[in-house]
Amino acid sequence: MSLTFHWFLPTNGDSRHVVGGGHGTPVTSAGGDRPPSVGYLSQIARAAEHLGFEGALTPTGAWCEDAWLTTAMVSQHTERLKFLVAFRPGFLSPTFAAQMASTYQRQTGGRLMLNVVTGGESQEQRGYGDFLDKEARYARTGEFLGIVRDLWDGKTVDLAGEHLHVEGAKLARLPDPIPQVYFGGSSPAAGQVAARHSDVYLTWGEPPAQVAQKIAWIRSLAAGQGRTIRFGIRLHVITRDTAEQAWAEARRLLDGFDPETVRSIQSGLGRSESEGQQRMLALHGGSLDNLEIYPNLWAGVGLVRGGAGTALVGSHAEVAERIAEYHRLGVDEFILSGYPHLEEAYWFGEGVLPVLRKQGLWAHPTRPR
Repeated sequence: MSLTFHWFLPTNGDSRHVVGGGHGTPVTSAGGDRPPSVGYLSQIARAAEHLGFEGALTPTGAWCEDAWLTTAMVSQHTERLKFLVAFRPGFLSPTFAAQMASTYQRQTGGRLMLNVVTGGESQEQRGYGDFLDKEARYARTGEFLGIVRDLWDGKTVDLAGEHLHVEGAKLARLPDPIPQVYFGGSSPAAGQVAARHSDVYLTWGEPPAQVAQKIAWIRSLAAGQGRTIRFGIRLHVITRDTAEQAWAEARRLLDGFDPETVRSIQSGLGRSESEGQQRMLALHGGSLDNLEIYPNLWAGVGLVRGGAGTALVGSHAEVAERIAEYHRLGVDEFILSGYPHLEEAYWFGEGVLPVLRKQGLWAHPTRPR
């Protein structure tokens, strides 16, 4: 099976430095270096499309531009690239979300994928008018996805759930194809929703042993539901012609971290309700020392950024080796990013992807093998 690679659209701004934001933390000032205009994001999207990435993840939250609107606009400047739109089920009705997805598929030629984000921070959720606690949010997400999937199957849905209530819900036009659902989460409640409803389970870039445990956990839960799902991982990348050049770039990024900013962001992330975020924090403990937590796996990004906080760092061959290692665990999809996103897309696409192609692990979506 050929590996699938997705890139990232930085709708919180881009820079030659790490741009913070996410999980209740503010976007750092670097985000203003390259504002997330449709023109700039389209430039990144076209580069990813040319290089052979399948899709591009666009985040969700108060710290970035809206993913639905932004990708709908960027899609008009691309031809093939799919868009992994992150959204939170508590902010819109399931029927409306199913209808939006159906429209998106028709207007883009079937280029929508959905990253369902339950929402790990109650304070941010309350800003949007959502006052459920974390456990209730996951229960609502399960009801939400159940309704959406039934609607996509052409059913008329009546449900009086604990959190959602619809009567006679039905779509006039069905999406073609049905969007793939991506879902992540490290808590027991998240695992149950993922096993029942997701097509691809996503994890942030933890060391291989921890990723293997997550895969075994979700695979077992999915089997209990009579389902099989695929697995993906979210990582940053710093890849160069030599390992020395790659680590020099990592040190340059680290040198750009203001100590007071690191302390402030780490304090905020320490209050996060997200179990996945706490697992990210545990990888570095807020310290700038010993950030290579596994060969070629660097935890420096997580010092100033919420969410995905690790990067693959090394030569093209070394990064390809780590990707192959994750693949042997069961990971088939890789969602990657790097600072700045335009240049790093080319470093990875022209450096690592050819290595994986020669190994028979990857093929360009539109070019002959």
